[in-house]
Amino acid sequence: MLRTGNFSCRVVGVLESKGQAAIGGDQDDLVVMPIKTFQRRVSGNTRVSAILVSVDTQIDRTMLTESLRALMRERRSLSDTDEDNFMILDTEELARRVSSTTEIMTMLLGAVAAVSLVVGGIGIMNIMLVSVTERTREIGVRLAIGALEREVLMQFLIEAVVLGAMGGILGVVIALIGSLILTTSMNIPFIFDPGINMIAFGFAALTGIVFGYFPARRAAHLDPIEAVRHE
Repeated sequence: MLRTGNFSCRVVGVLESKGQAAIGGDQDDLVVMPIKTFQRRVSGNTRVSAILVSVDTQIDRTMLTESLRALMRERRSLSDTDEDNFMILDTEELARRVSSTTEIMTMLLGAVAAVSLVVGGIGIMNIMLVSVTERTREIGVRLAIGALEREVLMQFLIEAVVLGAMGGILGVVIALIGSLILTTSMNIPFIFDPGINMIAFGFAALTGIVFGYFPARRAAHLDPIEAVRHE
């Protein structure tokens, strides 16, 4: 037995699980009952607010929509000059529109993320250039006593990667905390995807490599004599 409102119903069957619908709503969170019972015991009137039509994939949806429109206009006694006083929604078309909108939003968010990476990379480059300038004498001493250019290059590249990685870790932590707060307040499930977070962290580290290469190369190509004389 299943209690619906102020009366009980006998369960005669269970529908096959379908999961989340393309346009909102969980199709598994659904109770189906005879229309007369619903009108008499639940709504209290004979109005039908919506009709759901299941369509075979081989049927022309445009032709079916026009046939349904013609049938509804006939049943509602609408003349050729009258406008439709009903609405026909094609869920597949709505799904395509939602998908298109989602793709546009993804592109916009990607552009924002790209700008953020460039701004962060410029910041890393400036920090590393300042570091190279302040440590010019140290670099000169290292080169003078036998350090190889690739070793100096690798040292500053590692420092740049560490800066980028620290920023990536901080960003992931802030994003996770913010997502957790939002999902809790909106009462929606929080799903942690390790792959996405690793990709975000990887891009942050890659930004350190790309924007830290120029300062590292500059440090590696310093003239030891001039670097030691630097004040």
